[in-house]
Amino acid sequence: MTHHLYLGLGSNLGHREQIIQSALALINQALGKVERISSFYETEPWGFESEHKFLNIAAFVLTDLSPHECLYKTQEIERQLGRKQKSTDGIYHDRPIDIDILLYDHLKLSTPDLIIPHPLIKERDFVLIPLKEIYPSDSELCL
Repeated sequence: MTHHLYLGLGSNLGHREQIIQSALALINQALGKVERISSFYETEPWGFESEHKFLNIAAFVLTDLSPHECLYKTQEIERQLGRKQKSTDGIYHDRPIDIDILLYDHLKLSTPDLIIPHPLIKERDFVLIPLKEIYPSDSELCL
């Protein structure tokens, strides 16, 4: 069965656009077909201080994988592209790539390692604006 997966991608270290493009190519190989991506948005860091601005996009992917399989694959892609550690307990830091699962079909899921819809979508314009750009205009965001 094919599922609708929406991802948020961000980078604030290195060649940001190139890293995001590499992440999209790896997503296309490991998760499923990348159907749409939003425009690129340059934004200030959220939740921490840094001199490095972020480049952010949202991507719509058709996948046959489960939500947890998607999580493991995105974390593997982050590691491949140089991410050393995940943010924990609200402590954020500079990173070459961040890939968040935003939505998966109309699923609501809450496990210790994965919450869908992503719990901070509404607080983060750098996620919400690109997501709305690629989300079907005849549908309301299922947050």
